[in-house]
Amino acid sequence: MELLPRSPAEFGSARYWDRFFRQRGQRPFEWYGAFPELCPVLHKYVRPRDKVLVVGCGNSELSEQMYDVGMCEDIVNIDVSDAVIRQMQERSGSKRPKMSYLLMDMLHMDFPDAHFQVVLDKGTLDALLTDEEEATLAKVDQMFAEVSRVLQVGGRYLCVSLAQAHVLKKAVEYFSQEGWVVRVHQVAGSGDKQQFVLPVFVYVMTKFRKIPGSALQILEICPEEQDQPMRVESAERLVAAVKDRQHYALLCSQLSKAPCREQVSLDLCDKESGKPRYTLNVVDSPSVKPSRDNRFAIFIIPQGRETEWLFGTEEGRRQLAGSAGFGRLVTVALHREQHYEGMAGIQAELSGKVMELAPPGLPARQQVPFLSVGGDIGVRAVQYRGTSPLSGEYVVEDVKGDGTSYFRRLIFLSNRNVVQSEARLLAPTPLPGQKKRRKDKKKPGPAEPPAAIDKSYLCCEHHKAMVAGLCLLGGPDSLPGALLAVLVVGLGGGSLPLFIHDYFSQAHVAVVEIDPSMLEVATQWFGFSQGDRMQVHISDGLDYVAKLAAEAPAQYDAIMFDVDSKDLTLGMSCPPPAFVEKPFLQKVKTILKPEGVFVLNLVCRDARLKESVLATLRDVFPLLYTRRIEGEVNEILLCQPSPEGRRDPTELGARARALEGALREPGRPWDSSYVLADMLQAVSIL
Repeated sequence: MELLPRSPAEFGSARYWDRFFRQRGQRPFEWYGAFPELCPVLHKYVRPRDKVLVVGCGNSELSEQMYDVGMCEDIVNIDVSDAVIRQMQERSGSKRPKMSYLLMDMLHMDFPDAHFQVVLDKGTLDALLTDEEEATLAKVDQMFAEVSRVLQVGGRYLCVSLAQAHVLKKAVEYFSQEGWVVRVHQVAGSGDKQQFVLPVFVYVMTKFRKIPGSALQILEICPEEQDQPMRVESAERLVAAVKDRQHYALLCSQLSKAPCREQVSLDLCDKESGKPRYTLNVVDSPSVKPSRDNRFAIFIIPQGRETEWLFGTEEGRRQLAGSAGFGRLVTVALHREQHYEGMAGIQAELSGKVMELAPPGLPARQQVPFLSVGGDIGVRAVQYRGTSPLSGEYVVEDVKGDGTSYFRRLIFLSNRNVVQSEARLLAPTPLPGQKKRRKDKKKPGPAEPPAAIDKSYLCCEHHKAMVAGLCLLGGPDSLPGALLAVLVVGLGGGSLPLFIHDYFSQAHVAVVEIDPSMLEVATQWFGFSQGDRMQVHISDGLDYVAKLAAEAPAQYDAIMFDVDSKDLTLGMSCPPPAFVEKPFLQKVKTILKPEGVFVLNLVCRDARLKESVLATLRDVFPLLYTRRIEGEVNEILLCQPSPEGRRDPTELGARARALEGALREPGRPWDSSYVLADMLQAVSIL
């Protein structure tokens, strides 16, 4: 402890370093980055005939090792500590005659201009730039000016650093503004021998003549796992890229030492595009008794199924890890913008990287299994990409579900882990680039999804609960053929209004949708169509309801809100807050018939906000039922204007069974998994 400075400023003091090296004696002191790890990078930029200057050499063995392996012999080492210079002259004088050690301050060097091809700095900049005080920054500017002066054009300043944000930012900004090319290499770690948890970096600044008036900056980063540098557009982006790698190193260190109490999520990006290629979630199961063969496994989520509860939620992944029987399970989600060469290709690509996330105590060279559903990576075919001024970028994609079913989905890329709309598909169609099947080929191939929409199937559990809420209207036996006026706010793919239109033969459905692009998507890709009993109004739902309340009150038997919020910072993603404010809800009540039902899809993760919404609803609607959707955040609220129609869950279940029986006409398709009574027997009355 007595070797440490009293304050960071002492790192720049010659007196401190004299005392440090006298007390330490002959033992070499390496800040970080041993020669074997630095050697691959140094070999790229130091040539045998180069004249090399090492600033702040201390008693590091780096110069000696470079000399001994034949990398370079014409090396001049300088330091402000007289003690260490005499020590190093004694240690290397006779063994390495072409290498010299000089007592010199790097802020005021005696060398002529353009004297060296390489200036090498191992930790010296880090030691000098301990803070961002004006005096410290002035010293750093002087150091950089001297480095620039003694380097030839085309020469390289190699700086070995831990890349603290303020250090990297200062170096990058200074030299890029001078017209130099700046490249940052991440040094490959040395496993258990690595002294520092944080990775070591080498800044490579190559001197070019500054072109007057030019603002061109060439900034690059070269991660440890690849040789080809990646161009970045600004100093801020370069600092951020380094910071990401530092956070990853800290994460791997923590995961290697102890089980993680909370699930850890991270993205692995494509080397060329920089876009996310894999999303990894690390899940530890403390209840699993560890043995040699169940410590660690990788689970590849089939394409298109990453939004399912089992794979897309923390609780689901926790259940998956427990049922798989592994102490640590890493789930891997595949991104729609990327191409994958099957399970074997993914395994080859990920094997090295996922081992960095291995649990503590995993034996060396332990075989780690790669798991999946059915042994394949699933099927995902993007059918359409579009951009809406209101919804942003979106895709329509076909995916293979569990078993032989295929589904079409609408995904907003601003919230890519949420399925906005979904429909089951029927008739087969080839994927893009595939040939059409011959008529005599009866069985579809494994990667051949169908295209026709199955309008009898409601994919979303919350839509099933919303339809079940119609049991609160009139007599269930006569309801399918009753004259109903239904208002649906929020079209999406159109499956909810389509189902009501098709199964309630006399229902007149009005749909309000603010985004005209969604009407085009629903019509072109989800089998939606308008007619005498189905009309879409392109309007803001708030304005539409307000206009109706002023002109034509008490006209709807049922009003359904299934509207997403575009503001992802809120704790409520459905509906937007304005739709559950009391003045607006009173307008909703105005256009609802006295015996009608208002059905609201609520998605709220903020407990306080949710309680506030429920309180407001109770103020406006005296009778309020709630139906939570198992495994999802969705909660369906069934609201009625009068408390006189109150029914207990048992009665609601009976009404639901009667309605389902009436809806299941002979010859009409019905999804056997859709049991209306199940939807209503689980309601609670608030």
